[in-house]
Amino acid sequence: MPARKFGLNLVVFVALAALFTGFWALYNRPVSVPDWPESISGFSFSPFRLNQNPQKNQFPSDDEIRSDLELVSKNTDNIRTYSVKGSLADIPRLAEELGMRVSLGIWIGPDEAENEAEIERGIEIANNSRSVVRVIVGNEALFRREVTVEQLTAYLDRVRKAVKVPVTTAEQWHIYEKYPEMAKHVDLIAAHVLPYWEYTAMNDAVPFVLERAKELRAKFPRKPLLLAEVGWPSNGRMRGGADATQADQAIYLRTLTNALNKRGYNYFVVEAFDQPWKVGDEGSVGAYWGVYNAQRQPKFNFDGPVVNIPQWRALAVASVVMALLALTLLMIDGSALRQRGRTFLTVVAFAGGSVLVWIAYDYSQQYSTWFSMTVGGLLGIGALGVFIVLLTEAHELAETVWVRKRRRPFDPVLTDSGYRPKVSVHVPCYNEPPEMMKKTLDALSRLDYQDFEVLIIDNNTKDPAVWEPVRDYCEVLGPRFRFFHVAPLAGFKGGALNYILPHTAPDVEVVAVIDADYCVEPNWLKQMVPHFADPQIAVVQSPQDYHDGEENLFKKLCYAEYKGFFHIGMVTRNDRDAIIQHGTMTMIRRTVMDELKWADWTICEDAELGLRVFEKGYSAAYSHQSFGKGVMPDTFIDYKKQRFRWAYGAIQIMKGHARALFQGKDSKLTLGQRYHFIAGWLPWIADGMNIFFTVGALLWSSAMIIVPKRVDPPLLIFAIPPLALFFFKFGKIMFLYRRAVGVNLVRSFQAAVAGLALSHTIAKAVLYGTFTKTIPFFRTPKMASNHGLLVALAEAREEVFIMLLLWGAALGIVLVQGVPSRDMMFWVAMLLVQSLPYLAALVMALLSAAPKAQEALAASPATPAA
Repeated sequence: MPARKFGLNLVVFVALAALFTGFWALYNRPVSVPDWPESISGFSFSPFRLNQNPQKNQFPSDDEIRSDLELVSKNTDNIRTYSVKGSLADIPRLAEELGMRVSLGIWIGPDEAENEAEIERGIEIANNSRSVVRVIVGNEALFRREVTVEQLTAYLDRVRKAVKVPVTTAEQWHIYEKYPEMAKHVDLIAAHVLPYWEYTAMNDAVPFVLERAKELRAKFPRKPLLLAEVGWPSNGRMRGGADATQADQAIYLRTLTNALNKRGYNYFVVEAFDQPWKVGDEGSVGAYWGVYNAQRQPKFNFDGPVVNIPQWRALAVASVVMALLALTLLMIDGSALRQRGRTFLTVVAFAGGSVLVWIAYDYSQQYSTWFSMTVGGLLGIGALGVFIVLLTEAHELAETVWVRKRRRPFDPVLTDSGYRPKVSVHVPCYNEPPEMMKKTLDALSRLDYQDFEVLIIDNNTKDPAVWEPVRDYCEVLGPRFRFFHVAPLAGFKGGALNYILPHTAPDVEVVAVIDADYCVEPNWLKQMVPHFADPQIAVVQSPQDYHDGEENLFKKLCYAEYKGFFHIGMVTRNDRDAIIQHGTMTMIRRTVMDELKWADWTICEDAELGLRVFEKGYSAAYSHQSFGKGVMPDTFIDYKKQRFRWAYGAIQIMKGHARALFQGKDSKLTLGQRYHFIAGWLPWIADGMNIFFTVGALLWSSAMIIVPKRVDPPLLIFAIPPLALFFFKFGKIMFLYRRAVGVNLVRSFQAAVAGLALSHTIAKAVLYGTFTKTIPFFRTPKMASNHGLLVALAEAREEVFIMLLLWGAALGIVLVQGVPSRDMMFWVAMLLVQSLPYLAALVMALLSAAPKAQEALAASPATPAA
């Protein structure tokens, strides 16, 4: 790379590194808030550690409890407990050793026997421990509707008579307003005021608490007020404007504790330590209310400014490193790119790298279980895969639009002089309409080329009324045309083409192949065969094209989708001599054809042959000028079958040539060729993996509907990459089709719809190709009649079923949980976006069933060309 270009690239990279680092810094602007007070009123104290769970009778030891008490005693001498079950009954005794006060909790639930045991044990401890200063009978028992008001007041009256210290019950503040008669049965009002659960943004949370406290004092003026739980989670789902982040927790608690201290309120910060076991009852957010994490480390700084991510500088550096690695790979052979293209790739690399780093950081803040680690690992791999596909898509866009010139242009040779050896045109056919075949042969008879022959091989057509008219017509056309009918003949299309190789004239130097429905231009051979003058060229390929692209709306969409590959993908591939050979409008050097032959183990024998040509060190030439037009599939099911065959064959080829493609062994493939063959099929592989994402999204959504309080939406950060890739690919199609294919926005949109409609079919093909060796070959029917509406719907029944499942999941979530927060809205939106490919399939199926103006083949029998 010239020094000037390298210097400019370096300047762009440094500038973008500074810009993205600036974004990190902007997001992490320091926020000035009051320092943590020297002493707070109290902590809610649950001493459970990782892998401990009271619901499984897994309790901390006395030594662990003592260690926790020593830690919280640095902030307060007052704690609140929730139960006297197991080793929790030892807390008052251990607290007494440290001179701490305990508000003893007695757990009340739906099991009356357990309630009795808790009450008896609690009374005993309260009467025998000097550290117990009050007893709290029940924690949100009314709110959870586990007991009635009558039951709870009976418990309260019983405990008040049995102990000498004040007695109360802890409930959310509005429960006291709903049941004001409760005040007669308690010695003080113990209310929970938790703005997070009330969808209150953090900036409004402190005034919210103070207002609720003021209202409670006014309503119960003769009862002391205890704010039994005040707090904010550091992680978990959003609720309306309430965002559970570490920074918001720090800002809120440091501000609130100072405000409450100043006004003389008694309160307990919920809670001292994170409690991962609470995920089962409260959802993911239940684990993250602690001031200290489960490892007993403070989760935020107690003084100085607060930032969203304290480690943001390290993350910014990691983002720059990720971008540099990605950009290094993208620029390995980027000398032909204009500066605008290199800048575009740099922006994509930085954006993708930053998102990956953010995902890794965000997930690292979760408490891990075997399930979360498995899910996180799979999602992480998926996010990395999305990043790789995004880079390859961006690379193709840049190399299509922002190159100085095409590296290997192969324009038609317009001069009369040049290398024009004898050509043998091979036309394989099976059960093709005779009238269509006659039009194909007529076009071949009009070729403006001196020395050629045409060999037609009909394999396995059973009905003589189909193949005999073609045989007879070849006799009319003259000795250039030879017809072969063989049945049975194994090996699919490749077997048929191999069969006629020995029948090819000995002096033929180039073998050309077209499909049975293709009508070629007279100048095809004349203008493209001369490229074989270069002895390194073994394949000359022209694009597939179609003459019925305007027949109806269905075919307009199909035609728009087809054109993209031959005017975008094949053009950029040709720059690195890595085109995908197609079984029509293709030519192969005779000596290479005799050496390699067509493979009969794959249903995409054409692409497989092209890859073997490259593995032998030969080259290929591609011109995007059309020299022949065929017939597109008439129905959606045939359109799907064709693409299924292509995608299935691609996976077959990747498996069969894995050593050459992935390791570069036993072949002469260049890095550029290996890249294009792998990267070119990556979007199809991504479609295959998307099936698992869809199934996972449906299962997760079902859990959100069935147990809404226990299952939250997946982490927002994991939904961003697939959505970003979807919209990037959609935008890429809209942009490239206008720039490279030269069509308007309407046609670009049509191409996007047709491509989306094939996503499920491609996904199935990828999975079938991965886990099977072969499937029966199926041809694409030509000139088939369109189906009725019900048949068309049946053609898309799988897609419609999945679409309805996704819509049902989105509707179910909205009905059960509503859309109280951005992450919920984002998840519902993701489900709807995920349904778009399936909706596109339904649209294509319906369009294929619409009445069409069938183009007449000919009003009279075909006649040979003069």
